[in-house]
Amino acid sequence: MYIKKIKLENFRNYEKQEVILSPNINVFYGDNAQGKTNIIESIFLCSIGKSFRTSKEKEMIQFGKEFANIEIEYEKKDRSGKVKIQLQEKKNIYLNEIRLTKLSELLGNIHTVIFTPDDIHILKDGPQKRRRFLDIMIGQLRPNYIYLLNRYNKTLEQRNNYLKQIKIEGKKEKLLWMWNEKLAEYGEKIFSYRKEFTEKILQEMFPIHKKITNGTEKIQLKYQSDCEDKQKFIENLQKTQKIDIIRGFTTKGIHRDDFNIFINGNLVNIYGSQGQNRTVILSLKLAELQVIYNEIGEYPILLLDDFMSELDEKRRNNFLSYTKDTQVVITCTDKIASLQKDDKIYQVNKGEVKIPIANDEKKI
Repeated sequence: MYIKKIKLENFRNYEKQEVILSPNINVFYGDNAQGKTNIIESIFLCSIGKSFRTSKEKEMIQFGKEFANIEIEYEKKDRSGKVKIQLQEKKNIYLNEIRLTKLSELLGNIHTVIFTPDDIHILKDGPQKRRRFLDIMIGQLRPNYIYLLNRYNKTLEQRNNYLKQIKIEGKKEKLLWMWNEKLAEYGEKIFSYRKEFTEKILQEMFPIHKKITNGTEKIQLKYQSDCEDKQKFIENLQKTQKIDIIRGFTTKGIHRDDFNIFINGNLVNIYGSQGQNRTVILSLKLAELQVIYNEIGEYPILLLDDFMSELDEKRRNNFLSYTKDTQVVITCTDKIASLQKDDKIYQVNKGEVKIPIANDEKKI
């Protein structure tokens, strides 16, 4: 699949912009704070329905404007499509001119894999970042997963509120069974999805990492959860019930899941070097790319934000060697040579995208 056209209106620092992309590699270069990352953000937004940079949608509307429009035209092997997102006081999402009522209806139309310098925090930070990585990937392939996740989180919020009421207002503890049952019901299904896809990731990541490291490193991924089955989950909730009441929140559940990555038997986020952590992230993203391909039969769009600054030439070439038949959108500060005749290089300056032609520049 690939994106044919991007249209932006009042989005970040773009007043009005239209960009026609190559199905191959697209390089957006320019100084910092000119609008390069905004291009990648617009694609990701139309893929997932959310930004990877902010949870405040008003921040994506150009200062002084009341709305923003983002429109993406895409091509898949079996169909064409268009996603349009309107940001105002309320976000409206349209697929082929039809307004969607659920976010899950958007997922699975434009598949993306994103790589940013902040992705190192998937390993370095807490479990929340690793769960988010899984949630984004699985959600694109199994829209029902997002529905289950939303139902679980809503039930979790209700249980936490009732825990506080037990502590403060003396509500009856025995009524917690209602939320325990629902959490366990949703949690067991979410665990099943996560277990399935962590196994698929490891299956793809193992040979990729072996090749990147010339066979010197053996990589392992282990998924950790208290929610392997419904009955075990309920038992865990019952065991921690007194503690949950004291603390006012649920201490066990799918919302505490995690996965760890090991290199030669050692936790990479603790014992790995900076270079090893970067290489693991490369392997993880390439595995994600391949898992999506295996599921849908075509490669997702690869978004590489500030890609060149984080990788040496060897890692960069290793990474790009896996992107055959993949549309790639790269942002960087320096102009780089096009790799194929059909690739495109764009210059970004103050919210305008241009194609440099010889010594001249043409606004597009």
